[in-house]
This record gives sequence, structure tokens and C-alpha cells, in this order.
Amino acid sequence: MAELSRVLRVLGRVQGAVSITRMDAARIARAQQQRMPHNVLTDLLFGGLAKGVTVFDGTAAGAESPLDVRVYRPVGVRAGAPLVVNFHGGGWVLGGLDQGDWLCSHVAAGTGAVVVSVGYRLAPSHPWPAAAEDCYAALADLAKRAAEFGADAGRVAVMGDSAGGNLAAVVALMARDRSGPPLAYQALIYPATDLTLSSPSVAENAHAPVLTREECVAYRDHYLQGQDPKQPYISPLFADDLAGLPPALVQVAEHDPIRDDGLRYADALRKAGVEARTTTYVGMPHGYFAFPRLCRSAPQALAELCAELTAALH
Repeated sequence: MAELSRVLRVLGRVQGAVSITRMDAARIARAQQQRMPHNVLTDLLFGGLAKGVTVFDGTAAGAESPLDVRVYRPVGVRAGAPLVVNFHGGGWVLGGLDQGDWLCSHVAAGTGAVVVSVGYRLAPSHPWPAAAEDCYAALADLAKRAAEFGADAGRVAVMGDSAGGNLAAVVALMARDRSGPPLAYQALIYPATDLTLSSPSVAENAHAPVLTREECVAYRDHYLQGQDPKQPYISPLFADDLAGLPPALVQVAEHDPIRDDGLRYADALRKAGVEARTTTYVGMPHGYFAFPRLCRSAPQALAELCAELTAALH
């Protein structure tokens, strides 16, 4: 309990410094331009790159213009490795490729897959459906070009955390509805699946560290700008039919306003005949994957994630 209290205090201070509820449009724009370089301090807090992984930047097709992507390729991996396409978190408003370095490089190292993280357009300048359409266009392009990265277009998974988990689930729906590319797996890390914010955990954890109900509302409103949150490519939980989607791993955090979004979505997948595994990480707040040095469950959740992806893709 002492460790948990310390972690929550640290994360609460981080939250207070960067809360979306305190940002006007100009400050959001500045935050979107910021980069997070690797140094002793940032690696201590957010985790560094995994050893034995080559990292390089490139581009992929977006819905309207090319998008920045970052490729993580295990050293010595043979051609024809699985391909994992990642979508970063940040409430569809913040975040970028830098924040995924720890997760994506360790997934590449732990699975032997080529991981490509996508830098999609952000709200409020680019409200829905910009991010969703960008992510689908990038997935289709990366799958088509899989051989360029030494990957196999027949073994593709999507992955994302928070808003990225939402986008991974949405892209899986799009891929099914638009006849491809075929997906073997979807890894959803504390995903947002109900943007009506009606999950019971939203009220239960309204004042949780890292993400509060007030911040959920702010992110949602920047992203949707008045559009219907029940559209399935916004809230995949409201899709009429979830049959035919790829198997899923859904990892959630106990002290997270959107914890039940993930649990409800996994339950809906199972009712539609889709295999879905869920794990609730006890004592953890939203975003614990972003703090692997502080949150004791991050390495455990990473190990589970790598094991499930390996089983699905190899």
C-alpha cells in the first residue's frame, strides 16, 4: 500500500501539470509540438528503448496526407516476421510517437514482431473521423508494404492504449467492414469504447489519478465536437454486430474511469462469438503502461501482452 500511495502521489502531480482541462487551444497546439527526448530522467520515469531493437522513422499513407510512423524491428529477425500496428494514446488530442518507445520496442523484443507506431492527426484541429480514418489508411498501407519492413501481411495485429485502444478497436471494425486488411489479433490496453461515458467506473473513479471524469469529458468533447458518440466508429461498444472480429486481449486498470469500457467491450465480443481475454491490474491507475519504473504492474502486463501476441501471431 505504501508503494501504491507513492505512485499515485507522483502521478497525481504529473496529471495536475498537464491536465487537458487547463489547456486552451494555444496551449494544446504547443503541447502537440513538444517532443520527449531520451535522457536519464525521462527514461527513469517513462522507460527507455529495449535492447536489441532497431528503431527508424518513416511515413505511411493517411486518409488525406502522409503520416509519420516509427518502426521497431528486432535485430536479427528473419523476413516474414509478424506485423503489429500501434496507435498511441493521449485522448485523441495529445501524445505522439515518442511516448510509445518503451511499449513498442519491448513488444518488438518480446514477440519477434516488427512494430510500427502511427502518428495520426489530432483534435481539436482535426476532429473525428480524422484520427480513425488516418489509422485505417495507415494500417492498409503498412499491410500492403509489409515486405518492405521484413514483415508478413498475413500475420497482422493492431494494438493501442487508451485513445489508441479505442482506435485499434475501431480500425478492427473498419477492416472487417471494408474487407481488409485481415487481422489476426487486437490488443486493447485500457481502451475507451463508450464515449457516452456511461460505464459505472466513470462515476466510481471520477477523481482518480492520471485521468478524471472531467478530463474524459474534455478529451471527448475536443475529439467529437458535438458528433454522436454512439456511432460505432467512435464508440465500438455500440456496433450492431461484433461477429467476425479478431480475438482480443483487453487489459484494464482498477482505478480507471474507463475500466468498465474495456470489460464491457470484451463481454460484448464474447457474446458475439469472438475470443476475448481480460485482465484487471489491481491497484493501477489509467496509463500505468506509460510509467514502467513507477507502476509495478507494467512489466507484468507487458509480459502478458507479449505472450498473447506471440501465441496469436507465430
